[in-house]
Amino acid sequence: MLPGAERCAPAAPSRVQPRRLPGEPPGTAHGPPGTGTGQRAAGTAHGTSDAALQGPGRELRASQPRRRAPGIGCSPLPVERSPRPPSPRPQRSRPPSLRPARPETRVDVAAGPGAPRHHKYPGGRSPAHSAGSPGAGAMRAAALGLALRALWALALSSLSNTLAVNNSGRWWGIINVASSTNLLTDSKNVQLVLDPSLQLLSRKQRKLIRQNPGILHSVSSGLQTALKECKWQFRNRRWNCPTSQGPNIFGKIVNRGCRETAFIFAITSAGVTHSVARSCSEGSIESCTCDYRRRGPGGPDWHWGGCSDNIDFGRLFGREFVDSSEKGRDLRFLMNLHNNEAGRMTVFSEMRQECKCHGMSGSCTVRTCWMRLPTFRAVGDVLKDRFDGASRVIYGNKGSNRASRVELHHLEPENPAHKPPSPHDLVYFEKSPNFCTYSGKTGTAGTTGRFCNSSSPGLDGCELLCCGRGYRTRTQRVTERCNCTFHWCCHVSCLNCTNTQVLHECL
Repeated sequence: MLPGAERCAPAAPSRVQPRRLPGEPPGTAHGPPGTGTGQRAAGTAHGTSDAALQGPGRELRASQPRRRAPGIGCSPLPVERSPRPPSPRPQRSRPPSLRPARPETRVDVAAGPGAPRHHKYPGGRSPAHSAGSPGAGAMRAAALGLALRALWALALSSLSNTLAVNNSGRWWGIINVASSTNLLTDSKNVQLVLDPSLQLLSRKQRKLIRQNPGILHSVSSGLQTALKECKWQFRNRRWNCPTSQGPNIFGKIVNRGCRETAFIFAITSAGVTHSVARSCSEGSIESCTCDYRRRGPGGPDWHWGGCSDNIDFGRLFGREFVDSSEKGRDLRFLMNLHNNEAGRMTVFSEMRQECKCHGMSGSCTVRTCWMRLPTFRAVGDVLKDRFDGASRVIYGNKGSNRASRVELHHLEPENPAHKPPSPHDLVYFEKSPNFCTYSGKTGTAGTTGRFCNSSSPGLDGCELLCCGRGYRTRTQRVTERCNCTFHWCCHVSCLNCTNTQVLHECL
């Protein structure tokens, strides 16, 4: 027995005399609280079981000896408990990190402190040790995943750039397919919207056509006018604005960023603006009409009146319709938007005032004036001059200031000594290809078979147009109508004249 155990041994239970309450008959006894003596006696007298009187758990508490509080009489004995075995913690498998492990530099101790050798192994292990470790496979898988992800991102970026380039000017194809079979008409035979089967226009462009009944004919007419003007302006150049009958009217030159691309975007944008503004004053479009904002006296002897061409509606529709085909934020995107706006600004700046005289006997006492669109030949001449003086630009970035987030990306001249391009100027960012010979890569047809002027020292001369390859001369008999006379009423009679022409053809 341990020392002092006799002092802390449990004492024998003391016998407690039953007590009786005053006024109760003899034989009825109540034990001390918690012993259950009185309950057993009463239960026995009335025929009730002890368990029913004691309730659950009371018999067990009553049978146990009363323990002494710690510090009263003796100290509690230490209880020896068996150590619980540690429960095995489930090891969670962590996914392999996509970040490559940092190379760990180790020092070869055997070489001595004077000549440390640095070995760099991935994860701090040698190739022989890491080849058989389970983490080496995870690292190789992570590296392979990173490589595949980089290749996938590169493929997506190149695909998005290709799609953005191909979508630029895709709407030009309506010049070949926008006919009566591609238009929906109402009961009054008014051309309303484009047939959904025509997939050359974007969703926004189709929405604009639905909202403006009759405007598709104006867009197609303006595009045809721009195409004819482009061919006229470059009829004596090496690049003579060639076109095709497919969806890509101007060919692969649209995918480049040269001067010719700038002129194409500017002339087509100007053609749409010019045609829509003229159609508004003619009443061909239901959603617009003449520009009646200029009213009242304009000078001492004239006043505003008549029907001015609605250039504001033409510019607004042209900006929404033409610019919606441009996607991206690169240099090509900014260049195309700038040249589109330059074409619209050229039409706006060439607006001129026309007047009509009123008075007795044809006298010009009072004049009524309005604003009239210029002829499209005048627009083409201005854009041709700006083509010759186009500015070569680069991609500019003003920084990451949130206050000027809209003006972060802009065009800057490639030569810092040059002034920035104005909204009327044409811009480009790469040199023009060689138009002298055929190239399937750039889409140039060459100048072989083109007719030149042997007596001209200019660009239409045989020396420059034929690129120094020489030319051959041949004669051709041409029959034309000549000496036409008008007879009242009403026919014209002409004679047939035959002339001999000398033609010079590039080799």
